Amino acid sequence: MTPHDTAHAFVPYPPAPVPHASTGPLSGLSFAVKDLFDVAGYPTGGGSPLVLALSGTKARTAPTVQKLLDAGARFVGKTVTDELAFSMNGNNAHFGAPLNGAAQDRITGGSSSGSASAVSWALCDFALGTDTGGSVRAPANHCGLYGLRPTHGRVSMEGALDLAPSLDTCGWFARDAATFSRVADVLLGPDATPLPASPRLLWPTDVWALLEPAVAEALQAATHRVTRALGPLQPARAVLESPEAMYWSFRYVQGREAWMTDGPLIERYAPPLGPGVAERFDWSRSVTDVQVSEARAFRTRYRDHLSSLLGTDGVMVMPTMPDVAPLRSAPESSLEDYRNRAIQMLCMAGLSGFPQLSMPLAQRDGAPLGLSLLGPAGSDRSLVALAARIAAAE
Repeated sequence: MTPHDTAHAFVPYPPAPVPHASTGPLSGLSFAVKDLFDVAGYPTGGGSPLVLALSGTKARTAPTVQKLLDAGARFVGKTVTDELAFSMNGNNAHFGAPLNGAAQDRITGGSSSGSASAVSWALCDFALGTDTGGSVRAPANHCGLYGLRPTHGRVSMEGALDLAPSLDTCGWFARDAATFSRVADVLLGPDATPLPASPRLLWPTDVWALLEPAVAEALQAATHRVTRALGPLQPARAVLESPEAMYWSFRYVQGREAWMTDGPLIERYAPPLGPGVAERFDWSRSVTDVQVSEARAFRTRYRDHLSSLLGTDGVMVMPTMPDVAPLRSAPESSLEDYRNRAIQMLCMAGLSGFPQLSMPLAQRDGAPLGLSLLGPAGSDRSLVALAARIAAAE
């Protein structure tokens, strides 16, 4: 049953029974599911009244959700998502804006807004989200949570609504490293090529240079905590060509795939889309074949560049986002500017398909600020173990 929801984190669907195993590695934990994933007995709305109207009640539960139920976790409800998952702000024009339990005057971030909100208010122990351009990492940063964008394809997206399939991933949120690790054991299993106990820690100077000095200063203590737990940092350069080249390559790939996914629905029904979302889809419609071709070629080069940099033992220590969450009162233009700055950092994991884990290790102006570990493809479980060591460090 959905908890008492003063945070507006949950979609108010009539409750339906969702059985879970009586014992298992996640026994005693409750979880919520972003309303992109099918859960038997519920519709899947994707943050869109039109998609909800077309959905019908689902007969089958998405395999990733079922895996959690089979491990003994108790389902407590489906959470609000930004419209069609094509936003990073946490404001849905049709279903409202979930509240940030760590900073109530600030946005939750999106598009996994309700999932992050529910965990930040302790309405559940962990929650599933998705991350295409930053939709787990941004809310994790904003709401003071652990959040993972896994290696692309490592956690099944079957039975979930697409946005940009070559970029879409399934991640999750938790308030503490121990709970996060329990979920990782179930959803990830062991790494095929685990990181060594003492990985090579890289400090991407070109990424840190994107921060305002006050934000970099706020992350200093968290960085020292990482080095105490794991060892010294080596300077490195992670950006290929320029932040702008990376930004546009990501945007063109995401835009084309988002239009291929949702464009037919938008053109057929002309649904009213919320602020920001409408403009992004309108822009996505205009992306050209040449732009997409060049962007995909850049993505291949970037994946090779980052793979060479990280090898099998490298981990980058980097800011999750450009700053703490914007205020809820910020105008749409300001939120869009923040989003564009954020994509310059977030697109590294998106373009490469490599895993990135955000940890709630810092604060600024009384709001949470995340620090991330980004590792080679398939190092997801190792990153979670490193985060647990950092969390235990004094």
